[in-house]
Amino acid sequence: MISFQRITNEAIAYFKTIVEEKYVLQDEESINTYAHDETEDLKYFPEVVVRPDTAHQISYLLKYCNENHIPVTTRGGGTGLSGGALPVYGGLVIAMDRFNKIIEIDKQNLQATVEPGVITQVFQEAVIAEGLFYPPDPSSRGTCFIGGNLAHCSGGPRAVKYGVTRDYVLDLEMVLPSGDIIQTGAKVLKNSTGYNITQLMVGSEGTLGIITKVVFKLLPYPRLNKVILIPFASAQKACEAVSAIFRAGIIPSALEFMERDAIDWTLKFRSDINIQIGENDKAHLLVEVDGNDEEYIMQELEKVLAVVENFECGEVLFAESDAQKTDLWRLRRSVAEAVKSNSVYKEEDTVVPRASLPQLLAGVKEIGNKYGFKSVCYGHAGDGNLHVNIIKGDLSEEVWKRDVSKGIREIFELVVSLGGTLSGEHGIGLVQQPYMDIAFSEVQLNLMRGIKHAFDPNGILNPGKIFTKQEKVN
Repeated sequence: MISFQRITNEAIAYFKTIVEEKYVLQDEESINTYAHDETEDLKYFPEVVVRPDTAHQISYLLKYCNENHIPVTTRGGGTGLSGGALPVYGGLVIAMDRFNKIIEIDKQNLQATVEPGVITQVFQEAVIAEGLFYPPDPSSRGTCFIGGNLAHCSGGPRAVKYGVTRDYVLDLEMVLPSGDIIQTGAKVLKNSTGYNITQLMVGSEGTLGIITKVVFKLLPYPRLNKVILIPFASAQKACEAVSAIFRAGIIPSALEFMERDAIDWTLKFRSDINIQIGENDKAHLLVEVDGNDEEYIMQELEKVLAVVENFECGEVLFAESDAQKTDLWRLRRSVAEAVKSNSVYKEEDTVVPRASLPQLLAGVKEIGNKYGFKSVCYGHAGDGNLHVNIIKGDLSEEVWKRDVSKGIREIFELVVSLGGTLSGEHGIGLVQQPYMDIAFSEVQLNLMRGIKHAFDPNGILNPGKIFTKQEKVN
């Protein structure tokens, strides 16, 4: 059993020697702010929050906490959906918002060096201004931090064509729990030099070290894109169409699924979005094709339309202007916020081979009927990544706590049986850890625990995440 110590006045006095006193926060408002992220309605209160701005400051903080067995949780933009940034054992929260510099955009090598507190959209727009492209774009890109994207290996709509966060990471500067500062890679496109610690860190959810700098590779920016919204008479048919589009040799830059409830709730939530939905439309696919040749893009869209005609689609909406494109993307990116505004909910980030989406969606609805809960589904269909939002609504607390977890377990069992796994981009964090045994054997879990122990033998970094452990605070 790992035993943690509470933060003493002596520890706080030491923290104030590392960073200015104004960046050591203990006031009630700050403690409340850092007690939650976007995960359900969960709250865990830190004892103190520190806002450093150099790797050396983090080094001193971690060295002290490691020697004194104080739990440490790293905090980015607070947009996570798996509880990854929740300080479940109190202790110290290290807030990364002051690591907010784009250090260099290297146009010669198509690379950029960035700190982890940079907002994703700010970084994207900075490289676009240089004619370059950083594709990963989670729905929270306007508020989420690069560091959180690294922690969970975020994807977003354009992952279907361009890949996820880890596909763009060349090198990291990181601080180990011991306080040592290391580089994990190099500014090269090929690297076969020892174990790949860079890729191990991406998706490690703040459990192995704290990233203080990242080198990304970039792409040339595609100048053109076209967006269409395709309605379907059934959600099943929409899901069936997804795999058929790829089998026809088409690779869209985005292919998103939204069932009817997701769109209805979003249009009520965002009255500024001007899109008309047909009365009999049960689901939609949002399809984007990009490139630098308009004729090619139109040919690809024509192929998409020829495919979806075989799956009971309705009249397709072509975004004729930038304003219409913006409306369609605001519709898709606002779904999660709209769902949250309606009810307490649990979001399960399921992912299966894309051809299995119809079976997954049907199974989710069947399991919901069995346990009496409603679900609203949407997601990155081109990746087989379906976000299943389980709605509390008027369910009793007893049913919500007792039966819904049983239903979630059955959903994940279905996912794994279809060749999928527990999370495509949100991570395991706190809320998914009870289901890890579905996807992994004890041998596999012990290998992961061994890696965790090698990096963090005292278990101070983001404890209580990914693995179920017995830990206590003295």
